[in-house]
Amino acid sequence: MALKCGIVGLPNVGKSTLFNCLSNAKAQAANFPFCTIEPNVGTITVPDARLNKLAELVKPQRIIPTTVEIVDIAGLVKGASKGEGLGNQFLGNIRECDAILHVLRCFDDPNVVHVDGSVDPVRDKEVIDIELQLKDLETVEARIKKVEKQAQIGEKEAKRRFELLSRIREHLLRGESARAAVDANTDPVLLNEFQLLTTKPVLYVCNVDEKSAQSGNAHVEAVKKAVAAENAEVMMVTAAIEADIATLESPEEREMFLADMGLDEPGVNKLIRSAYRLLKLRTYFTAGVQEVRAWTIHEGDTGPKAAGVIHSDFEKGYIRAEVIAYDDFVKHGSEAACRAAGRLRVEGKEYIVQDGDVMHFLFNV
Repeated sequence: MALKCGIVGLPNVGKSTLFNCLSNAKAQAANFPFCTIEPNVGTITVPDARLNKLAELVKPQRIIPTTVEIVDIAGLVKGASKGEGLGNQFLGNIRECDAILHVLRCFDDPNVVHVDGSVDPVRDKEVIDIELQLKDLETVEARIKKVEKQAQIGEKEAKRRFELLSRIREHLLRGESARAAVDANTDPVLLNEFQLLTTKPVLYVCNVDEKSAQSGNAHVEAVKKAVAAENAEVMMVTAAIEADIATLESPEEREMFLADMGLDEPGVNKLIRSAYRLLKLRTYFTAGVQEVRAWTIHEGDTGPKAAGVIHSDFEKGYIRAEVIAYDDFVKHGSEAACRAAGRLRVEGKEYIVQDGDVMHFLFNV
């Protein structure tokens, strides 16, 4: 399931440093704008303690976690929607992503250059928002021109497109992102057809200094206030600390370092899980002596859809699934014990797979 989160922000806010911590790929990181020109793509493992616990119980030959792709997109600047600073290329990279991780500089350091000369994460956020909104407005107006005449003569599909596009245009002209026009009645398939930048879900990542790693600072509070109406998640990381953690070889060294910093886990672990939720992804498990594996599905997927992630034949020939809730598996210790205790359920084609389900599929092709 090749779903991507794109890391965006102004130049020199810590995007590439953060990407390097998240991924095995090594993006160049330096103290000058436009260090990143081509997008770097990394496949990252989603940390999940449940996978390790199942492996402890089953003792498989191998353990396979689930993953998400992260794209480090070069820094945007004012005028990007008109092509400034290689803007068209950068905006195209964002268009290919499914969600946005918007990194905001929330630390003061005279030794690290800011493209606008001062630290103001709310202003930085607005710069990015405006460029994305302007590009979306350009896209929406071009699409309206294509469907307006057909909509006026009553062509049903053209009318649906025209009405949605017109509503989105109104919000964009007010300086709001296109997601503000989306409600429960909006057809997601139709909306996705437009490939708008500001309908993508967003997570604001505040890059703070070491002393603010636990409690935050005034910059973070200003960001939270600025995005309060967006119903968006805000989280903090300290990219410099995460870079130090990433260089440590053993789990013991990492635990000692985190304990010294007063942290319970690396911030990137929380970021990865937040990105996973942002994409509305869920995890189910298969557990056997050969492997214990985590599989990625979308929220609301049925049994056949979940089976199809393993192989398309599983979905085509789906008969039923044997399902054990994760908590029941851990409580009883094995599939056999769950079966004996009556905690193994048989589910048909309409079953909505729950996060953490341990599943075995029966199919016939």
